[in-house]
Amino acid sequence: MIEFATIARPYAKAIFELAESEQADNWQTSLKEAAWLVRQPQVEVLIAQTDTDAKQKADMLIDLLGDSPALGSYKFKNFLYVLAQEKRLPVLPEIYEQFKELVLSRKHIRQAVVYTAYDIADENQKQQIIQDLEQHFQTKLQAVFETDRDLIGGIKAVVGDQVLDLSVQGKLQKLYATMTN
Repeated sequence: MIEFATIARPYAKAIFELAESEQADNWQTSLKEAAWLVRQPQVEVLIAQTDTDAKQKADMLIDLLGDSPALGSYKFKNFLYVLAQEKRLPVLPEIYEQFKELVLSRKHIRQAVVYTAYDIADENQKQQIIQDLEQHFQTKLQAVFETDRDLIGGIKAVVGDQVLDLSVQGKLQKLYATMTN
C-alpha cells in the first residue's frame, strides 16, 4: 500500500539511525516479529480498540514479543511507544520492510524476488541463478524465490524497480505485442 510506504519511511529511517550497526540485526529480528504480530487478527482487534490507550497497546505488544532480541534496548521500546501514541502500529510491517532495505543497502546488498514457474529444490541451482542475476544487476543480491505457475517456464526477477523477465509468458506477451502492432 503506497500510503503505508509513505508513512513508514520516516519511522524506518529514524529507527535505522537509532540502531547502531552492531544492533541492526537484533532490531531487524524484533521488527520482523512485531510486524508479524500486528498482522494477527486478535492483535489487529486489540490495536483497533478505541477504549485502550496507546501505552497499554504498546505494553501488550512488548509482552507478546517476549524475549525478542531488541527488547533489551530502551530505544526500541520507546520506538514502539511512539508508534502506538501516533496510531502507527498497523504500519509496522512496512516499517520492517523499509528497515530491512536500509540494512541491506548499508551492506551494499539489494533484495530480489525471483519468480519461477516451478519450485526449485536444488540449492546449487538457486545459487547459480543468484550469481547470474548478480552479474546482470551488478550488485550483491539477497534473493527470495516464489512460485508463479503463470510464467509457464523460465524466471522473472524483480530488484527494486527493475524487472528482468526471462519467462515463457513474458516472451509470449512480447510476441503478441509485436504481432498486434
